[in-house]
Amino acid sequence: MPSGTPIARHCIVVLHDGRTVIDWGHRYQDILTGDFAVLPEVEISHKASNDELEALVRDGIILDYDEFHAYLGGIPERFSPPLD
Repeated sequence: MPSGTPIARHCIVVLHDGRTVIDWGHRYQDILTGDFAVLPEVEISHKASNDELEALVRDGIILDYDEFHAYLGGIPERFSPPLD
């Protein structure tokens, strides 16, 4: 099994502006910067293809991918206020 954090492939999408993001369900995380955004679904162009994932591997952005998952070396965590 590849190392890294597995992310379901269907959750990795490409926006019309070319950014690759993780769809966390109404919140999207930029795979390069870790920034979060709430975006309308019309911003989504398509699910990341094998060629796009391969380019991300070559660029060192993701570690590996297979039929079901892409494996990320580290993604910034979303800030959550502490529970008091």
